[in-house]
Amino acid sequence: METLPVEMQELYIKAKKIIEESNDIKIYSHNDCDGISSGAILSTILDRLNKPHVIEFVNLDKLNNLELKHELTIFSDLGSGQEVDKLANKNNKIIILDHHPPLRDKDYYKDKDYTYLEINPIHFGIDGSYYVCGGGLCYFLAKEFNYTDLSWIGVLSAIGDMQNTHTGKFEGLNKIILNDSIEEGLVLKHDNDLSLYGRETRPLFVALSYFSDVKLPLTNNRTECIAILKELGIPKEIGSRSTTLSDLTPQDKKKLFSKLFAMLSLELPPKYVKHIPKLIIADSYEFLSEEDHTFLRDASEFSTAMNACGRNNQEEVALQILKGDRFQALDLLEVITKDHRAYLSEQIRNIEKEDSIIELDNIQYFNGEAIKPEVVGTIAGMILSLGNWQKPMLGFTKSDEDHYKISLRCSRLLAYDGIHFGNLVRDISQRLGGNGGGHSVACGAYIPEDKLDDFLDELNNSLKGQL
Repeated sequence: METLPVEMQELYIKAKKIIEESNDIKIYSHNDCDGISSGAILSTILDRLNKPHVIEFVNLDKLNNLELKHELTIFSDLGSGQEVDKLANKNNKIIILDHHPPLRDKDYYKDKDYTYLEINPIHFGIDGSYYVCGGGLCYFLAKEFNYTDLSWIGVLSAIGDMQNTHTGKFEGLNKIILNDSIEEGLVLKHDNDLSLYGRETRPLFVALSYFSDVKLPLTNNRTECIAILKELGIPKEIGSRSTTLSDLTPQDKKKLFSKLFAMLSLELPPKYVKHIPKLIIADSYEFLSEEDHTFLRDASEFSTAMNACGRNNQEEVALQILKGDRFQALDLLEVITKDHRAYLSEQIRNIEKEDSIIELDNIQYFNGEAIKPEVVGTIAGMILSLGNWQKPMLGFTKSDEDHYKISLRCSRLLAYDGIHFGNLVRDISQRLGGNGGGHSVACGAYIPEDKLDDFLDELNNSLKGQL
């Protein structure tokens, strides 16, 4: 059974004491699902302790030269890779709960005249890409206060951060959080479910048509998907509504798995065949306190809604949802997600219409300067099926007057083949005077505007012989 390293546990005890002794608190958290989940856990802890606090959701590039105006500043899902204590003075207290590569070692606090505490799994030999994320680290703080009812938010954050993409299951410290949520009666785990997005709300034939890790005859072809379901004897509708993945029997799932396996076997080079099950099968998670056939019931759909809020500068709505508002905030969330989907669809149509994807030897990219920087990565992932799945897809757009934001998405098969694009992007962007990083299949960078061509050339050349 997984357990927290003893040194890490000791840091949580210290963090608890610092919080209990502080009364003027500011939280900075990242503005994606993991960061918003992290902020929600911390804010709930402080609410229960009757601690006044403010919370701000930010991009990583907003942490330069940060003035620390509060007694205690907590950074969640960010901070380790930024010089957040640059302007700290002896009256400041800092807590960092982050899983990204740290700039500082774990003994950094020793010669400081201010209180500095950083909890990062990498300091303890734990991979922050797959074994615990920002929300998970914040949950372990909540657990120190015996607030194990917040474990479901830890599960949500791990799904939003794609912590399960390596094996389709939770690993490492994430397993502790999952077990706590199951014991609390908050989460139901479905072992080896079909890995199709939209488990609760998306018609099954639509969910199938979005399969994009590898382009299949059914990808973007709903007519073909309907024909396949008919061939397998799976009804298109149940009563007055469309059949969803959550409606399928184990036997139906086996038939659909076999069909997808056969189709992928025909399309893939032999070296990838061993990875096919990981493309089709993964554990899925239901939040038992949410209504059936709603987008909050399934962890993947819930995490997408949280990301939609972050990408539309509506983090406060997501925060209220996570803290229990199922009335006004839920109405707002439905509007945000509907508008978000419409915007994505419009941008994808434009890319298709203008034939905007440019293919180089080892990468493919599109100019997304008409696209909001917050969603260029989402669109890069959604148009993978329009390009060559054997190459990563990049999109770029201006993040400000002097910088480009670059986002990369790729088929999971490339990651299974051993390429970690997050590390590659981080190294190249830093050499060019920018910054970046992320996961093996989803990552990004901010670079000076005059370095765009250099970035694309370096990435393209660095992948020579690897794909």
